[in-house]
Amino acid sequence: MNPRNHRVFAPLAASTGIGAILAAGLCLGGLGGCSSPIERQSEKELQQAMIRAIEMEIEHAKENPQPRQLGTQLDLSKLEIREDHLEQIEREFSTAGYLAELRANSPTGDDPISTLIGNDLMGQPTKLIGLSLEQAIQTAAANNLDVEIASFAPAISQTLLTQAQAQFDWLFFASAQYQDSIIPQPGFAFAGSAQIAQNITQTGDASAGVSRQLTTGGTIQLTNAINYSNIESSFFGTSPVPNPANASNMVLDITQPLMQGFGRDTNMAEVYIARNAERSSVASLKSSLIQAAAETEKAYWTLVLRYKELIIRAKLLERGIQVRDDIKARRVQDARQAQVADAVARVERRKSDLLVARTNLRNASDQLKLLMNDPSLPVGSELLIVPRDDVISEPISYSLLDAITNGITNRPEMEIALLSVDDATIRQELAKNLRKPKLDITAQARMLGLNDSFQDAYTDARSSRFIDDWLLGIRFEQPIGNRLGEAGYRKARLDRMQSVVAYRQSAQNIVFEIKLALNAIVTNNALIEQSTLSRVAQSEALRALIVEKELTNAGYSVERLNLELNQQDSLANAEIAEALAQVNYNIAIVDLHKAMGTTLDRSRIDFVVPDANQLAPGESALDYKIRPIVEPEAELEVGDE
Repeated sequence: MNPRNHRVFAPLAASTGIGAILAAGLCLGGLGGCSSPIERQSEKELQQAMIRAIEMEIEHAKENPQPRQLGTQLDLSKLEIREDHLEQIEREFSTAGYLAELRANSPTGDDPISTLIGNDLMGQPTKLIGLSLEQAIQTAAANNLDVEIASFAPAISQTLLTQAQAQFDWLFFASAQYQDSIIPQPGFAFAGSAQIAQNITQTGDASAGVSRQLTTGGTIQLTNAINYSNIESSFFGTSPVPNPANASNMVLDITQPLMQGFGRDTNMAEVYIARNAERSSVASLKSSLIQAAAETEKAYWTLVLRYKELIIRAKLLERGIQVRDDIKARRVQDARQAQVADAVARVERRKSDLLVARTNLRNASDQLKLLMNDPSLPVGSELLIVPRDDVISEPISYSLLDAITNGITNRPEMEIALLSVDDATIRQELAKNLRKPKLDITAQARMLGLNDSFQDAYTDARSSRFIDDWLLGIRFEQPIGNRLGEAGYRKARLDRMQSVVAYRQSAQNIVFEIKLALNAIVTNNALIEQSTLSRVAQSEALRALIVEKELTNAGYSVERLNLELNQQDSLANAEIAEALAQVNYNIAIVDLHKAMGTTLDRSRIDFVVPDANQLAPGESALDYKIRPIVEPEAELEVGDE
């Protein structure tokens, strides 16, 4: 996920068959039997059912697979406004014009809104910092806490997979003990005297060996044991021969279930599930990264909206103050007190709206800080982020079929759903095995040796001087009624059915999100044109009123001034509606790429999965070392020159 390494992926072609897409996903997720026990006819039927469920979602989209071109065809001629008036409107009655005016009146180096934002929460002049969209997304990809939390999951799952595999590792064991004992025993009378006899022994035992659980369900164990004994008697005891004696004992034990617990698939089930959990954690990490990148971009566009709204509200207040003063000046002529009070009330209301706009901009800035989690720009900082990029209103081309196909192919939620089905199927196979009765065989072979030295004892064992020890055994066990096994199998089957339904639900949710985003794109694309025409028309109405006011005495009547106030409100509302439509259009594009799972490609984010073995103690799983956003020359303080 290093933003410094850009990897661009080609979008999926519309001609790609959905069956081939899902088959590839099944193989990658384990459902295709690539590494799990699902290469059976029943599983192929399951795959076909899942494919049919997805094909049903794209059935109507296949009827018109050709892309649809969207673009704003702004035709200002229908407004019947002169060309020079349109140029004046863009200079004096648009957000871009307001920004140019603010920039011209701002001290060199200050942000255009430096005179509008006021003091921070500590009562100090607000410091501003400009931020581009690319900076915001890259910083969030590197530092977002939700992503960092999710980034530990693959490494943790990797260790759990190792633990599951470790049950088949060889186990070494060893033990030793030594005993020296003097045991008194009743003696026998001899020549009129009696003595207490003593049985004196020294014994020592040691053993070492290796054992392993087999993937077939059995166990194998090889043990080498040695024994030393020295026996002495204090009264006519008969000592054994040889004495001291050394014995060797080499034992091979094998146990193997033949029914319940038999088979590689059964015994590797936990490994398969752990491997799926690792893949699922990687998919969840990708989903978190997509979510963080998308939410950061949406927060940036919200910041753009609040930035423009502040400028619009400030301009509205400036115009309102001028008209209010004109109405006050007409008190000596025709302005009644009610009319003056109404003009004052309107201005005060606009001041309130400006205060709210300031707060909304600060809140949007803090929201962006929260998502980025930049070390040099913490949420507690009173630095105010201002956007350096404007909204994009370029035309786009889309195909519903392509969008759905990309969503089903790229969304990590689909991979998670597939892995869930795979897990449920593995557990069903395991539960099916546990329905069987237990039938275990046991085999043991021993090579024995005994002599007065360990070397001779091993020689005896190898030459089979003594009769070797062999053992064969079998054990059968079957619960009467087998209710536990049957109930477990029924539960596993129901869980599997549930996982398939959940997979279908995931596909439906993705299609729903894609259609929501596309509908929002189409709607806001049309709204951009309508809101722009409305803003230009309202601008022309206000411009005409101002011209009439300057050219005729009737323009300064209270009624005409009140009409000007009304036109100012209408223009501000139209300007905000235009900005909102543009921002919502860009947010809808973000939602579309998020729904299709192509956010990372669009943002040029390279997805790299952290490896548990690559993390040094104390190292972060997402240590990108991105250059801090805040630099001394980047800070802009209100009033600084």
